[in-house]
Amino acid sequence: MIRRPVAVVTAIVLFAEGLGIAGLQWFLGTVVDRQKMSLAGLDPDVMSVSTKAGGVLFGLYFVFCGVVALLVSLRNRPAAGLGRILLISAAVVHGLLGALTVGLVGWGAFVFMVVVLGLVVLTLMTYDRQDGVADAVPEGPGGGKGDGSVTSSAPSPS
Repeated sequence: MIRRPVAVVTAIVLFAEGLGIAGLQWFLGTVVDRQKMSLAGLDPDVMSVSTKAGGVLFGLYFVFCGVVALLVSLRNRPAAGLGRILLISAAVVHGLLGALTVGLVGWGAFVFMVVVLGLVVLTLMTYDRQDGVADAVPEGPGGGKGDGSVTSSAPSPS
């Protein structure tokens, strides 16, 4: 009941964050280009282009993670394969960025990163399997009974 709204909110936040990161990096690349700034003799044009390209790629990464969260919500099934890996990596990235931003930017940015981390982890955890482990034990010939014993229909070699 709460799974879909959490996944939708996660998707919206990741979309907004992707656009924000890309916009911020584009702005910083433009500032470097117009000021002709250089760091340790690096070419300002290379710095500007690489900042813009990195921002666009990082923004696309967050947008793609948002698409995965939106698909989780629409399908009402957990993310599998590459989608699950992307959401887990987004959680790790937000944890690391949260640890960095608390010292560099401030507590407001830290709180935002932790909230996004919580949303991504909640999206991953609320769609986990609810049935339990009993379904993992096969029954029938050659299968176990669930109590540690194994039955076999093949005759013993003795």
